[in-house]
Amino acid sequence: MATLIRGKISNKITNAANTMSNKSQAKVSGMFARMGFQAATDEEGLGFAACDDLDYDHRQGLQMDIMKNEGMGGGEGSGDMGGDGTMDGDSHYQRDGTGPPPSSSKDGGLCAELAAADKPKITAWEAGWNVTNAIQGMFVLGLPYAILHGGYLGLFLIIFAAVVCCYTGKILIACLYEENEDGQLVRVRESYVDIANACCAPRFPTLGGRVVNVAQIIELVMTCILYVVVSGNLMYNSFPTLPVSQRSWAIIATTVLLPCAFLKNLKAVSKFSLLCTLAHFVINVLVIAYCLSRARDWAWDKVKFYIDVKKFPISIGIIVFSYTSQIFLPSLEGNMQNPGEFHCMMNWTHIAACILKGLFALVAYLTWADETKEVITDNLPGGIRAVVNLFLVAKALLSYPLPFFAAVEVLEKSFFQDGGRAVFPDCYGGDGRLKSWGLSLRCALVVFTMFMAIYVPHFALLMGLTGSLTGAGLCFLLPSLFHLRLQWRQLQWHQVFFDVAIFVIGGICSISGFIHSLEGLVEAYRYNIED
Repeated sequence: MATLIRGKISNKITNAANTMSNKSQAKVSGMFARMGFQAATDEEGLGFAACDDLDYDHRQGLQMDIMKNEGMGGGEGSGDMGGDGTMDGDSHYQRDGTGPPPSSSKDGGLCAELAAADKPKITAWEAGWNVTNAIQGMFVLGLPYAILHGGYLGLFLIIFAAVVCCYTGKILIACLYEENEDGQLVRVRESYVDIANACCAPRFPTLGGRVVNVAQIIELVMTCILYVVVSGNLMYNSFPTLPVSQRSWAIIATTVLLPCAFLKNLKAVSKFSLLCTLAHFVINVLVIAYCLSRARDWAWDKVKFYIDVKKFPISIGIIVFSYTSQIFLPSLEGNMQNPGEFHCMMNWTHIAACILKGLFALVAYLTWADETKEVITDNLPGGIRAVVNLFLVAKALLSYPLPFFAAVEVLEKSFFQDGGRAVFPDCYGGDGRLKSWGLSLRCALVVFTMFMAIYVPHFALLMGLTGSLTGAGLCFLLPSLFHLRLQWRQLQWHQVFFDVAIFVIGGICSISGFIHSLEGLVEAYRYNIED
């Protein structure tokens, strides 16, 4: 009997020692495997991959949608179990680093893969259509004004900006990928914010994302302001005999836009996107047709080889702002059926934009020369101008909800829905409905765009200011900087040269354009210059 007891105790001690030894060997093996010294087994690799994912999630605080577990359990306290056997705080793990990790079962992973596969994908042509809508919108109406102050150099900049924005769009997408152990490119990031956070990690893991979010909010809100400004400007110039000022037209436009605060999604608005684009195409055709009818009076001698040093930097901001599309390129590329066609899509969209913008700007400037106004349709004769401007106002009002809703989403996710790091309480109730004070904040944002449009009613100066401040940053500076930071070991010397050159030139243009745009606004206020 004593011998049997000693044998069982000995076996237990041996098994425990073997178990500890195996775990230690697995840890050491996995550690060396990650360092590249030896290959770990499949089981060890899976275990350490899970550990790495857990550690990465905890340190980086990835932005993920919070799973709604409330109401699934029977208790009210934070420790009550939900219907799926998880704690109420589990869904907040990815945001604030608390609670157990998410399930890593094979079934869950397979379901996730199937769900991702079920998401509708877009073709390269559809992706190109989206990019074209972004870089050939109604802000091309300010390009002839850029030629007024830049001459042939302004035309060159339209081409140069197209080349640079196409290149920075490609390198921004390259920052989403990294090589795995087999040398294959794997998408490890999903958005512009993820790229920025990766560049600032591990010391400041969220700083880059906050900088990008601030730049996105500024650009989106300024775009909304520009839509209100251009609406007031166009209506005032369409009906100059009416006793209604440009500021009053801006207030009327804002009244029409106030229901945007109630938007829950963009399904209703998206139905008008194609109609808006077609209307804008018709407007461009009408303007160019009128200009061609006056081809015999074109003032070729007015196109200068020299520049207006004071106002040309504003033109740079206008040109850059008309090409901004980098904000949504990561999402667009991730939803393509064949991401390998992204580079080709970027090439033909920017080539087409370059040709059309250059021809539109040159033909319009040759027609009106030194009388070219900030919004080129204001140069048209009275009857045509009224019809064209009404179409443009309709397009501006229908385009406003898109940047407004995007700005609201960024603000809500940054300040109200960021898990444990949120600055303010969630603006949505447990049933998913927007709270009254959250609706009030949305209305306040609409009213803010109105006040900005009333007190800064200068379309070209605002467009130049926005392009110099956030456009150059998001399109030139940050993509080149992120590319150098994340892809340094894989870059060739000419790529490093291009990135550094774009960063330096973009920085100079951004600073000079920002300063001169501010000076232009100060001068407009000092001498009470109306748009």
